[in-house]
Amino acid sequence: MTIDLVTLGEAMGLLTPTEPGPLLRRPLLRLGFGGAETNLAIGAARLGLRTHWIGRVGDDEIGDLILRELRAEGVAVSCVRDTAPTGLMFKTVGAAGQVRVTYLRSASAGSRLCPGDVDETLIREAKVLHVTGITPALGADPAAAVTAAVEIARANRVVVSLDLNYRSALWDPRTAKAALGPLVKQADVLFATHDEAQLLVNADTPADCARVLSSLGPRQVMVKLGAAGSVSVVDGELYRRDAETVTVVDPVGAGDAFAAGYLSDLVHGADARAGLSTATRAGAFAVTVSGDWEGLPTRAELHAFERRGDVVR
Repeated sequence: MTIDLVTLGEAMGLLTPTEPGPLLRRPLLRLGFGGAETNLAIGAARLGLRTHWIGRVGDDEIGDLILRELRAEGVAVSCVRDTAPTGLMFKTVGAAGQVRVTYLRSASAGSRLCPGDVDETLIREAKVLHVTGITPALGADPAAAVTAAVEIARANRVVVSLDLNYRSALWDPRTAKAALGPLVKQADVLFATHDEAQLLVNADTPADCARVLSSLGPRQVMVKLGAAGSVSVVDGELYRRDAETVTVVDPVGAGDAFAAGYLSDLVHGADARAGLSTATRAGAFAVTVSGDWEGLPTRAELHAFERRGDVVR
């Protein structure tokens, strides 16, 4: 069966208080899971792509949960059950709506991803390979796995998609720039926030950042601006897209939803303007629901979201 999109990276258990507030005062926690790559795989699957995730989880109940939920969402998996535990993250929402995420991932199963886990056949037969800047930050072996996957994709003319996803808790800006710079040059599609773009290029405005990043190799560059929308350069043409006006419940996962929306339209042959519209609406839809991936929309939900001003009769 043809694979539309394959991705690889870390998935972790996610503990969230059942009510807003610090963990100290909210002893009841809800167990779920998250991860940039699994979020995107689910988002793309809901939008009609055949997706496949490569990774490692522990031989534990959290690993069981992750694999069960991915399969339930229609995501195929190639996963090593490791003797190391599945990593954990804790997400709290303060009274002012500020989200804080902390991690327990040192020596976790996900951090032991290696080139031997990369299935060459899966990548060679895919239409898109999606990687993020999180995985290379986990260690030498995960970084080598990403490099191997990208090399396979490029050798087989598979579209390489990269989301910079810089995490300051994992590495410093100088180290990140040295590692991500070569990946940017090999990417066909690039997603970045304005701050992430400025980590790599010396440019002030989002438009200038997009243009400079595009000159490095990617022919499609999306610079995400949150509530200010996005600025993109696709095949040399500049696009600006306003954000959708929504009430934000949980901002985590918005970038993954944006990328899933854009890549799903790319695979379906839509033009840049349509892809950016889908990406923007997907990102907006996702933040209206609590959870890293639970609010990722289907095509039907996106169409309903687009018509949300209509009167229901």
